[in-house]
Amino acid sequence: MSGIQRIALVLTIIGAINWGLIGFFQFDLVASIFGGQDAGMARIVYGLVGISGLINLGLLFKPSPEISREPETKPTR
Repeated sequence: MSGIQRIALVLTIIGAINWGLIGFFQFDLVASIFGGQDAGMARIVYGLVGISGLINLGLLFKPSPEISREPETKPTR
């Protein structure tokens, strides 16, 4: 996993936590930290989280090493 994918994954997790807080407690952490949903920094964070989700979409289609590996065959005696 590249550095950009790791950063994107962290931002996606932050976004998921924020959406969980909104869903369960009606509390928008990003908006409260940056001064409301219309604040410039909050909009930047929302945009970065959205772009990160698109970047991580590639992880969904990336082949897993366990799946793509050929099964081992044992020699018969």
